[in-house]
Amino acid sequence: MSDAPTTYTGAVKPGGPADVRKLDRLTVTKVAVDAQMSNNCYLLRCRSTGEQLLIDAAAEPETLLPLIGEELATVVTTHQHWDHHRALADVTAATGAATLAGEPDAAAITEATGVPVSRTLSHGDTVAVGDCTLEVIALRGHTPGSVALVYRDPEGTAHLWTGDSLFPGGVGNTQQDPVRFTQLLDDVEERIFGTLPDETWFYPGHGDDSTLGAERPHLAEWRERGW
Repeated sequence: MSDAPTTYTGAVKPGGPADVRKLDRLTVTKVAVDAQMSNNCYLLRCRSTGEQLLIDAAAEPETLLPLIGEELATVVTTHQHWDHHRALADVTAATGAATLAGEPDAAAITEATGVPVSRTLSHGDTVAVGDCTLEVIALRGHTPGSVALVYRDPEGTAHLWTGDSLFPGGVGNTQQDPVRFTQLLDDVEERIFGTLPDETWFYPGHGDDSTLGAERPHLAEWRERGW
C-alpha cells in the first residue's frame, strides 16, 4: 500500500532538503526554491519506467537539475505568473523536456520565458508519467489558464497538485476581483471538492500541504469572506 502520511510532511523551505514520498507506482519529490517567494517544485517519477515529470520549474536550476538528473520527459507549468517559470528555459535546455501549460496561459509563458509550449492543456486532458496518468483540472480565476493535476493512486488515495489555485485556508489570490474570485471558488468546489474524496492529499505552489477533508468544512467561510 502507499505510504502513510506520517512518513512525509511536505514541510520544506528554500535552501533546505527536499522531502520525498514513495507511493506504490509514483515517487514525489518536493523542494522549495527562492528565499523570497518560497515556491514549491514537484518532481514525479514513475517507479516502473523511471520517466519523470516536473511541476513548475519555478527558480534555481542549480537546485532542480541535480534532483532531476539526466532524464526529464515533461515540465508542466501550472500558470503564467513569473515566479513559477523562472527556471523553465534552463531546465528545458538541459533536459530537452516537453513543456505543457493551460491553453489560455501558454502564450504568456512563452513570451516571458522564450520557451515554446509543446502542448496546451484543457480541462479533462491527461498527462502520462511513464505508466502513471495525471488528469488535468482547469481552474479559472487566479489566472485564466491555471491547471491542477490529479493522480488517482490505484493502491491508495488521490494526490492533487494545485499550483496557486488552492491552499490550506483558501483559494488563490484574485486581486479582490469578485468575478474572478467567484469563478475560482466555483471551479474549486465543483471540479475538486465535488469530485475527489476527503482523503485526497493536495500539494500547493507555496507552503505546506493539506487534505481536502481538512479544508472542506471551510468552503462556505471562504465564499462569505470573499477571498
